[in-house]
Amino acid sequence: MKKVISILAVLMISFTASAQEKQTVKEAVKQDAKAVGNTAKKGAQATKKGVQKGAKWTGETAKKGADATKKGVKQGAQWTEKTAKKGANAVEKTYQDVKTDIKK
Repeated sequence: MKKVISILAVLMISFTASAQEKQTVKEAVKQDAKAVGNTAKKGAQATKKGVQKGAKWTGETAKKGADATKKGVKQGAQWTEKTAKKGANAVEKTYQDVKTDIKK
């Protein structure tokens, strides 16, 4: 009878240890799943911030480019106007010279 009780005690200890081990594995899986979820959430937040910063930078850069283009076009128009006036004055002067030469 003592042997049977000893065997039953050993079996109960084995079952208890086995049950505790399964619970530990289950807890480990839960912890791993939670860690993966937290990491994914942090990654999504970091990606969101990166995209927002990229959009802001793109907007600022586009605005600077538009301002530079506007300034360049304005300066180009002024240069074209000055050059056209100089050309017109040169043509007028040449016309007057030719007109004078023809009269002679």
